[in-house]
Amino acid sequence: MSGAFELFAPAKLNLCLYVGPARSDGLHEICSLFAPLSLADRLVLSPSDRDEVVIAGIDGPDLTERALGLLRSAGWGHDPVRIEVEKLIPVAAGLGGGSADAAAVLRLAAGELGEERLAAIAWELGADVASQLRPTFSLVAGAGEEIEMLPAPAEFSAVLIADPEGLSTAAVYAEADRLGATRSPERLAEIRTRLLSAARAGVHPLEYAPLLVNDLAPAALSLRPSIGVALELLTEVGAPVTIVTGSGPTAVGLFESRDGAVAAATELRAEGHEALVASAVEGI
Repeated sequence: MSGAFELFAPAKLNLCLYVGPARSDGLHEICSLFAPLSLADRLVLSPSDRDEVVIAGIDGPDLTERALGLLRSAGWGHDPVRIEVEKLIPVAAGLGGGSADAAAVLRLAAGELGEERLAAIAWELGADVASQLRPTFSLVAGAGEEIEMLPAPAEFSAVLIADPEGLSTAAVYAEADRLGATRSPERLAEIRTRLLSAARAGVHPLEYAPLLVNDLAPAALSLRPSIGVALELLTEVGAPVTIVTGSGPTAVGLFESRDGAVAAATELRAEGHEALVASAVEGI
């Protein structure tokens, strides 16, 4: 590596998230549409005398450091590198920021290790890492290992209100189990067929708004009632559809255009609320 360069790790938005029962390995079957967003972490890589990952405000090992270590264990022979991660994606917000960072690091070795080996490493790190190795609009099923890339949807934007405190994904899934919010495998299969039919057309997600359901939303709201307040705020500023993304606690309002999203976010900020605007991107 002759000099510093940067990578971008896009957040992922779960436009919907249907959840089935837990499998024998403890993971839940899901069916979800993943959309990469313009909101992205920035990774700056520079030559170093040893491998090092630096993330401001985060102490201890994280997925990015583990990803780099696993690349070395797999035989990636690149010179030592220092990776500085600028976190722009809210942490523990259901937007896959840590997984996106790890996936960005794994992509460094695509030419040397190949897609199959990288996919195995990604799965070892977590289902979300595997799905973000190639951050494109996709239907994700199984426990995250079944990934079907789809045509990019018509351009849409979202306003995001992230809760000041993150939520544990494991805690949200446990609460969903307690609430009986999961679906049968047969029902998941039916939903997958309907989602593929709608999403393959490349239309605006608002055209299949009734399918934009998150089965984890009741559990997230049970653990963090303030999410409901955020959803109401988004409705008040004109969001046609509001959802909780992933395991929460981020509330999302979908808008037909970026102009509409910017206007809504501006109104929210004027009232003292933190609001981010992000648009769907085709991938990197």
